[in-house]
Amino acid sequence: MLTETDYDKLLHLMEENPENKALLQRLLDSQAETLRIISHETRNPLTLVYSTIQLIEHQHPEVTGYRHWDSLKKDTEYMQQLLDELSSFNNGSKLTVSSFSLSALLKQIAVSYAASLADTDIEFTSYIAPDLPSIEGDSVKLKEVILNLLRNAADAVDNRSTDKRVHLFAACDISSGQILLKIQDSGCGIPKEHLSDIFTPFVTYKQGGTGLGLAITDRIVTAHHGKISVESMPDAGTTFTIILPQHQVRKTPPLKNIDEL
Repeated sequence: MLTETDYDKLLHLMEENPENKALLQRLLDSQAETLRIISHETRNPLTLVYSTIQLIEHQHPEVTGYRHWDSLKKDTEYMQQLLDELSSFNNGSKLTVSSFSLSALLKQIAVSYAASLADTDIEFTSYIAPDLPSIEGDSVKLKEVILNLLRNAADAVDNRSTDKRVHLFAACDISSGQILLKIQDSGCGIPKEHLSDIFTPFVTYKQGGTGLGLAITDRIVTAHHGKISVESMPDAGTTFTIILPQHQVRKTPPLKNIDEL
């Protein structure tokens, strides 16, 4: 598994020699294609297994009382989720770029997210600066990033008895041309020793997690030539910060952490 130092060395090799860059990119592309094939070939029989489970449950409702039936169903659902997220991770750096209103996208996300919390005691607030510009990027994948972080924030505060707050902040620095996004929560926080590998694929400290959600988020942000960081204190909350350039470069940057699959 590559460390950040290894990744920096890889970037240096790709930049110093065009032949190195072409070779390494072909290797990365080949690995991504292999992963795509494996994911596809595994998903088909797994879908058949899950359909059979549902059919048996429909025709013989009594099986739901069997000792291991619930575990079988949940494990199959987990495998489906893992394959879906693995596919998202593999395709995270492949963008469909267009110009779109970031303000409109964030407002749509905020309304949808607030509606999803209607039956909870979580307090959601947002500030979306009125002067946010239109940007070039993949609106679908950026929406995936924001929603993933907001869902994580809701999970983080859900176990608290009081003070359940989630906040979305978006503003633009006109002078630098950068857009600042923050997702803040008042949840349980992340232990300091976990912060260094929080974006590493398959590393998770959440029960039932695949360890790919934040890795996908990191890959999509990187593909937009942006940066994502996290600050957290146990029992005080967590803040994820995303910095995006206003004008996206249509050339996809080198893939990050691809060998960690």
